[in-house]
Amino acid sequence: MSDFDFDLFVIGAGSGGVRASRLAASYGAKVAVAEDLYLGGTCVNVGCVPKKLFAYAAHFAEDMEDAHGYGWNIGETSFTWSRLLENKNREITRLNGIYRNLLSSAGVTLIDGRARFVDSHTVAVGDKTFTAERVLVATGGWPYIPDFPGSEHVISSNEAFYLETLPKRVTVVGGGYIAIEFASIFQGVGCEVTQLYRGDLFLRGFDQSIREHMATTMKAKELDLRFNTDVLSVERREDGVLSLSLSDGSTLETDLVLYATGRRPNIAGLGLENTGVTVDDMGFIDVDQDYQTSDPAVLAIGDVTHTMQLTPVALAEGMALVRRLYKPDEYRPVDYDDIATAVFCIPNVAALGLTEEQARGKGYTLAVYESRFRPMRNTLAGRGEESLMKMIVDKQTDRVLGVHMVGPDAGEIVQGMAIALKAGATKAMFDATLGIHPTAAEEFVTMRVPTRVDPD
Repeated sequence: MSDFDFDLFVIGAGSGGVRASRLAASYGAKVAVAEDLYLGGTCVNVGCVPKKLFAYAAHFAEDMEDAHGYGWNIGETSFTWSRLLENKNREITRLNGIYRNLLSSAGVTLIDGRARFVDSHTVAVGDKTFTAERVLVATGGWPYIPDFPGSEHVISSNEAFYLETLPKRVTVVGGGYIAIEFASIFQGVGCEVTQLYRGDLFLRGFDQSIREHMATTMKAKELDLRFNTDVLSVERREDGVLSLSLSDGSTLETDLVLYATGRRPNIAGLGLENTGVTVDDMGFIDVDQDYQTSDPAVLAIGDVTHTMQLTPVALAEGMALVRRLYKPDEYRPVDYDDIATAVFCIPNVAALGLTEEQARGKGYTLAVYESRFRPMRNTLAGRGEESLMKMIVDKQTDRVLGVHMVGPDAGEIVQGMAIALKAGATKAMFDATLGIHPTAAEEFVTMRVPTRVDPD
């Protein structure tokens, strides 16, 4: 018998922690999971799931406008924020129950509370202690709000999912996934939205064509985009209005300030100082390619490490780690190349593989294909909004290096492209594929003439 209470003790019941614990238990390990906040982690509770439900809600404003062009007579409409919140909360509660049942049915011991290291093999939850041969840290990330005068008056994306009332004016600070998604959501449900970003253009790390196209599209929707602008201070007036002093010397009045300026590892209070675990300057736990920390008894996966902050990545890391430990004949490392991702703003953004800038930086000579067009649905609706599709091709091998899109259902379309790129598809293979007509997706197999070609 083992000298420990558990073979594996998992701290954090988010996507990665739940997947790792269930799989380990299925392989015969004795597993416990400790969670102090909510089952399913960020994704289920204050991330992917509720965010996409909110994005669906925001889409209906345009859908109802467009319906007129298709013969529908829709009367006066109104939006009830409280109903959306009630329905969202009910769905999240349902999912929490599913996660609890999944863990229970897998034979995993679920412990409610924040776990803290006593030493490398011992964790405390409340007034109880547990020992384990190995401890897996999967506590994810937490929204980061910088310290500045008046920062106590702003909220993060966590609180945005539980606002009691919908503000008339919203200011979103940031330029990444979360910022651009919430700017679209609040605009879609009727708020006046200003988005501030300290850089030249938001969506840093995405293809430049995508970034520029999305900025143009959002401005056409009358979102107030202000680049090279940051908040110096926030003051709450007696009437509740927030007054922002900005870095360009201007001021801005708003009813809500949402900060989406990145996330940091959620390691506060874990007691890592009682172990041999080391962290980097940003607070991310140091791990090797096997998710092993500098302490032999402690492992870490997901957003608490310096990995890609995506739910499928945490899931894949959890499975890879558990297979290496308990089923080595089934082990295969996570392949981090050509991971597709999407931003659920309106319209959607999706990215796969290398951007044009990244490909050039790696020394490829390129043939670049771009197509801008008005989606068929927008024609009778009288909506001028255009989609953008882009393909990056290596001239030397004809291999497709990257696929990028702005437009309706971009995530759904690019997910299929990811399989092709993972299989090493060439442009000739795309050209030989017949499209489904009429669809937007067929554009990826009908782009014949490159927009620009690098010299040999």
